[in-house]
Amino acid sequence: MSTPAVQRRPMWPEISDFFAGLPAWANLRPTLGGHIIKVEDEVKDGEYRLKAEIPGVDPEKDVDITVRDGVLTIRSERSETKESNGRSEFSYGSFARAITLPPGADDDSIKASYDKGILTVTVPLKEPAASEKHVAIESAK
Repeated sequence: MSTPAVQRRPMWPEISDFFAGLPAWANLRPTLGGHIIKVEDEVKDGEYRLKAEIPGVDPEKDVDITVRDGVLTIRSERSETKESNGRSEFSYGSFARAITLPPGADDDSIKASYDKGILTVTVPLKEPAASEKHVAIESAK
């Protein structure tokens, strides 16, 4: 006699959604009113490349990318269209992620593209300015 397969559902789906957006090393990270966009990034061949998982949005209408003081911010909104009374485990609402760009990021040459739910942001890297400067000391007279 075989046992029927049972699909287990979290006791509190909201708590599961909260922990799903956390990096593995973070035990508790507040979302502050929105969902966290999951990302992958790397520095390679003189550029910084960031991939953000944002499925189910129209990038021209629902995604906003800004850069300010060396921080790249991605904001997105996914609206729920209720067509059935069935279960939905999709996340709706506001999503955001702020990423500090690496030294030498050329924020005037940033490019972004969207394909199959993945937003790719490419930032060329210039040679960073020297971060250490010598300060002359004057003698007090």
